Parts: sequence; structure tokens; C-alpha cells
Amino acid sequence: MIEFRDVSKRYQGSIYALSDIDLCIQKGEFVFVVGPSGAGKSTLLRLVYRADVPTTGQVIVDGRNVNALHPSQVPFLRRNIGVVFQDFKLLPSRTVYENVAFAMEVTGARPNDIRRRVAQVLDLVGLRQRVRAFPQELSGGEQQRTCLARAMVSSPKILLADEPTGNLDPETGTQLMQALFDISLLGTTVVVATHAQTIVDAFRTRVVRLEKGCLIRDDSHGGYWGPRGVHPEAGGDA
Repeated sequence: MIEFRDVSKRYQGSIYALSDIDLCIQKGEFVFVVGPSGAGKSTLLRLVYRADVPTTGQVIVDGRNVNALHPSQVPFLRRNIGVVFQDFKLLPSRTVYENVAFAMEVTGARPNDIRRRVAQVLDLVGLRQRVRAFPQELSGGEQQRTCLARAMVSSPKILLADEPTGNLDPETGTQLMQALFDISLLGTTVVVATHAQTIVDAFRTRVVRLEKGCLIRDDSHGGYWGPRGVHPEAGGDA
């Protein structure tokens, strides 16, 4: 579903955001991408939905080399990719319903299909009672769940989340992550970039760790720091 083949991304001459990345993520996998700030997590996600292109190497998404796409083809790629941002990026003049519906309207979906699907995803994320609320009337958790609904509404094959719990309290963050995990069980490939150590340790799913642009660890059932979730400096064998 997603494959990085010897991918490097260089900015401003000699500064590498990613270096020689080889990574394969299968359909329906749930993957955490972890690492310190500046490790390359956001860059990795941006390459998947073609917000950026690699300096060298290939990024393959659903069998297509996204590097080689003509700009006119990029919107069609993104119809199969939902993105949840840390800073929400909701339209302030539109209600919860309108923000979610907009993601289908831009693809030319029929009004009846939009109404049916928006109702479904708002039920799924627990916002059916907030359809007429505007973003400024929502809590942080409600805004993030609106973003999740917007990312899900077009039934994407891939869902990317960049620090989705960064502005949430621990309980709300865990609930949101559980919703993302449940989506993967339905067959959607979910990739989450996060600093949330407690959440990563709780889910014990696949963890990819980046440091200084390099992939240094890939555990199928890992914790934030390693297979047992133990920080190396704590004397564990992670």
C-alpha cells in the first residue's frame, strides 16, 4: 500500500530531513511513526500525500510512483488519502456538518450520498449532536474528531495523522487513537506520527522510529522506546 524505496529528502543544500529510507506498510496496517522533533516524521507523511517529493528514491502509494505524477493527477491521488492535522485546519465559517461535507463536495459526490455518508461518520466519532456547531464552539477534542470525520468521509484507502493528540488531554487523546485503530480494523491503512509515549506503549502495534532523518527501528509489536517500551538509558534491553 505504501512503500519507500531508498528515499532521501534534502532541504537547503546539505540538510537531510530523511536519509535512505526503506519502508513498506501493508493494507490495513496501523503504524506509529515516532521520534524527536526534527526526526523527519512530518516529512515522511508529506511525501505520501505528495505535499512534497523526495530528492532521491521512490515513494509508491497504492501501486503508483507518486514522484512521477503530473500535478493534475495529484488531486486524484489525494481522494484516496485522508489527513488529520494537529492544528485542525477547519473552516471557521462552516459548521461541523459543512466542514465534513466539504471533503465530498469537492469530489463531485451526489447530495444524497453526502448526506448519508456524513451522518454515518459523525455518528462514528460521536458528533451527531454537534452538527450545527461552528469550530469556535467546539472543545479541542471535538475539533479533532471533526477533523477525523472529514478525513474518513470519502472512505480513503489510507489515513495519515500528524500529531493528532498534541492539543488534547490524555483521556481524549486515547479515545481518538482508539478510533483511528478501529478504522484500521476495517481495512484502512493508518499511519500516525506522534510524540505520545504513553499511547504508543498502550497499543503495542507496529512502531517505526526515526532519528535525524534515519530509520533506526521497526518493531512489529513495539513500544515507544523499543520492543518492551523501555528507554535505553533506563538500563533495559530495548
